[in-house]
Amino acid sequence: MKPLAQQKQLLIAESELNRAQLAQDWRTLTAEVQSLASQVGTIRSLVSATATLVAGLAACRRKKSAPATEKPSWLQTLLKGAGMLFNFWQATQPQSSPPNAPQTGPKKEQ
Repeated sequence: MKPLAQQKQLLIAESELNRAQLAQDWRTLTAEVQSLASQVGTIRSLVSATATLVAGLAACRRKKSAPATEKPSWLQTLLKGAGMLFNFWQATQPQSSPPNAPQTGPKKEQ
């Protein structure tokens, strides 16, 4: 009967080790997913900014194909350029999370 009790104790110890390893693997996986989500957000911002820039440049090219006799005023040109720069700047800024969003950083122990 004693060998069975020893085997039971070994199985319990192995189970505890497996449980601890699973918890560590879960923390690592969670950190990796958060990192990936951050990278996706950065890529999304870059793609959005690039799309805005390309659309702005395409719009400028279409406007230039108008007859050469119609020349926009310097004020219109300045306002259009400022609008494009603002759109580009806005698209490149990271998205801020809403105030009620859960925090994704590491938890502090109390």
